[in-house]
Amino acid sequence: MKRENVVGRANVEDTPELEAYYRALEGEELGALWNVANEIEPWYPQPKSIPTIWKWKKVEPFVRRAAELVSAEKAARRVVMLVNPGRKEWSAAAGLLYTGVQVMNPGEFTSAHRHQASALRFVMEGKGAYTVVDGERMTLGARDFVLTPNGTWHDHGVEESGTQCTWQDGLDIPLMNSLDANFYEVHPEVVQKAIPGGPKKDGWSKPYSPVFLYKWDESYSQVKREGFYEYKNPLTNGPVMPTMGARLELIKETKPKRHTGSLIYQVASGRGWSEIGGKRFEWEEKDIFCVPSWTPYRHGAYGEAVLFCFHDIPAMKALALYREE
Repeated sequence: MKRENVVGRANVEDTPELEAYYRALEGEELGALWNVANEIEPWYPQPKSIPTIWKWKKVEPFVRRAAELVSAEKAARRVVMLVNPGRKEWSAAAGLLYTGVQVMNPGEFTSAHRHQASALRFVMEGKGAYTVVDGERMTLGARDFVLTPNGTWHDHGVEESGTQCTWQDGLDIPLMNSLDANFYEVHPEVVQKAIPGGPKKDGWSKPYSPVFLYKWDESYSQVKREGFYEYKNPLTNGPVMPTMGARLELIKETKPKRHTGSLIYQVASGRGWSEIGGKRFEWEEKDIFCVPSWTPYRHGAYGEAVLFCFHDIPAMKALALYREE
């Protein structure tokens, strides 16, 4: 039998001797590259991630129910994950990016911890939320954007006087796990002691932004003025963290484009649509959807609409893997 010259197969004719050879290779944990070459090294990116939208109307009941069924103390991080049908083995929303919706009630808090994965949060709703990152305590409001860079101690909570709060978590957990580079550590105290006035940041040399909190009002005024607002490290004018970036987009109908790197969008305000990989998705406020790497996409809006997006393009560029059309 002659193997066709198709993806994953070289143009090699099978014989009984060759089949026996393949079986012998497998018995020694070996393999023939010519049988899988185009599968493991394709002509162009072929993401397993599927363009997916998580409608808030469907997600919200599960988020609210989680707050009733599981305590924040016992869950440690009470989060409803958004898992892509094609990336379940990584618990990823797209590519090697993870996202989920965390919910906290007034008076609840998480214990302090740190991890190798970089993390960011976009507040969806509620009042009285706060986070402490390496001793810097920050009060969070709706649509605020906050960083917990890799290796930083952090904990979160909601004041007793606040309301139930939800926010989107975004992390590069699947990337760290794929590199076998992830770590997780619990703080010696249940929660950190906030440093009065915040920690000193003179002579900052860390690879992430010294600004951890980007308030919505200022960010929104920027995107209204420019149409596009990239959250940046003010010291380098580069991305906020080495592996992940984030931005706001004021949506007007766009032309199709594609690039390496995956995107996770949340609708900050308004209504509109996106065509991703030839499929049309209608979206409204708080909906979340993904654009897998190298998948053509474009957006349009019904009136004014702003999308929040986080992505792994900084990692792509750092590794010289970024390409766009």
